[in-house]
Amino acid sequence: MIKRLVLLIGLLGLNIPPARSEEVKPPVRFAIVGLSHDHARGFIPGARSRSDVQLVGIVEPDRELAGRYAATYKLDTNLFHSTLADLLAKTRVQAVATFTSTFEHRSVVEECAAHGITVMMEKPLAVNMEHALAIQTAAKKGGIEILVNYETTWYPANHQAYSIAHDQHALGDLRKMVVHDGHRGPKEIGCSADFLNWLTDPVLNGGGALMDFGCYGADLITWLMDGRRPVSVFAVTQQMKPEVYPKVDDEATIVLTYPNAQGIIQASWNWPYDRKDMELYGRSGQLLVPRRDVLRLRSGSTPEEEKIAPPLSGAQADPLSYLAAVVRKEIKPSGLSSLEVNLVVTEILDAARESARSGKRIDLK
Repeated sequence: MIKRLVLLIGLLGLNIPPARSEEVKPPVRFAIVGLSHDHARGFIPGARSRSDVQLVGIVEPDRELAGRYAATYKLDTNLFHSTLADLLAKTRVQAVATFTSTFEHRSVVEECAAHGITVMMEKPLAVNMEHALAIQTAAKKGGIEILVNYETTWYPANHQAYSIAHDQHALGDLRKMVVHDGHRGPKEIGCSADFLNWLTDPVLNGGGALMDFGCYGADLITWLMDGRRPVSVFAVTQQMKPEVYPKVDDEATIVLTYPNAQGIIQASWNWPYDRKDMELYGRSGQLLVPRRDVLRLRSGSTPEEEKIAPPLSGAQADPLSYLAAVVRKEIKPSGLSSLEVNLVVTEILDAARESARSGKRIDLK
């Protein structure tokens, strides 16, 4: 039967094209700059197990730290370079993921921008607005994209909450947003000495818990408010453990005022348990997001309903998928990871730091 069909097709002169196989895209070549941020510990194993990205180099001037990572993750020592300039002279790189101190983000971006290399950094964007604006200027001049990586960006429940509150308008107009973030403290949970050295430094980190965990709430609230800046910022910080963290705050509460809404950010190194959760209250409903994939919705007169958020997929699934899609120009950075939202985040953190210092509300111009 098949032979007859082939013969008939030949006699009729039909041109049947062969089946098209799915296009195989070459992996995005990326480098890691800096290893003093402990988030690199979880990033490297995941990156090496993928086919859509390829780790082609690591920049770390501290030889002892580089050696530890090489031994722990069985990395070829040829991957390591002492400077970004040395790496770029020897290796073609399309993107950089940086795990330096927050203070160093500016210099990394400026050097990468001069070579047209997209940069993703661990949150927050910058230690202050001066650095944030310099990053913006360098990115624009170099024609590169900037991405800020927050763990909470990849929580399915946060995206479902945005859809329910923002797209479906199921809560009515938002009136109050409360975000809790933190843990028992970086030293208490076992962060490395390399991480603690800059995380507890007021210059290299820009502060303590206020910067480390206040940025999460500022990012989520700015996203929910369509990128709008608050009218005012008021903050209180404390040192509940000065014997552990003598140079920086370990407790912070930030209140953001909008014309018709209020945002409350509770950032702490004193929670009894790890937490990254959110509460949204509108005119006609409330939405609690206690875990990364769980929501509790109560709207109108209906009883509370628990929902499980579907997993994120495609470019939205995780930071490396997102970075690869941005480098390939399949998407533009937006929302939680975007430079635009994170410029507002930095402005909020700057104002919060000044408010805590002065004891006054800071009105944003």
